[in-house]
Amino acid sequence: MKAKPDFPKYYPLYLNISGKKCVVVGGGRVAERKVERLLDCGAVVEVISQKMTPLLMDYSLEGKIVHRKGAYKSAMLSGAFLVIAATNDTSFNGKIGQDARRLRMLVNIVDDPKQCDFIVPSLVERGDLRIAVSTGGKSPALAKKIRKDLEERYGYEYSLLVDILGELRERIISEGRGSDENREDLEAVVYSEVLDYIRTGRLSEIGALILRLTGVEMEVKVR
Repeated sequence: MKAKPDFPKYYPLYLNISGKKCVVVGGGRVAERKVERLLDCGAVVEVISQKMTPLLMDYSLEGKIVHRKGAYKSAMLSGAFLVIAATNDTSFNGKIGQDARRLRMLVNIVDDPKQCDFIVPSLVERGDLRIAVSTGGKSPALAKKIRKDLEERYGYEYSLLVDILGELRERIISEGRGSDENREDLEAVVYSEVLDYIRTGRLSEIGALILRLTGVEMEVKVR
């Protein structure tokens, strides 16, 4: 079964929105979820809405977000890197999308992927390991199921593994080795017993394992 020609095929990427102004129009539960993800990524978040959920009100009082209380005007989007339209009014969301595009901003319109410049995938997070799952906006329910399956497959031991591999990669690169040798050493660790050591709490043995496989001395500590 082929996708409809007018259904967009999204280009997968990760955006750095740290310190960038991101505007959410709407103050309900859906907007709340969008705001939480934006804050987690370091965005400067402004919410445009007459009313907000208790949590968003708390964020406003704590200075975590800026609350633009009043009727929406396109000028409120000025300076935004991206815009999320999260009201319960489909036609109003469409207008916000038009305003954002006119101002050359990326826009996400909740529950209307065909009008989105980007969509937000279902996400599995294990420290710096992030696994994004998307069905192109066709079935959030399926994306959610797959995310739950992945959460069972990839436990929190992967968070420490990513940190170990990140530090090891920096050390190997600093030694000026060739790229082929770097890749071989890092893959040797990835495919070794290192995950079993983490799962069973044998952290003191990981340094010896890395030294044997790569020749790099490294002490592994729980962060």
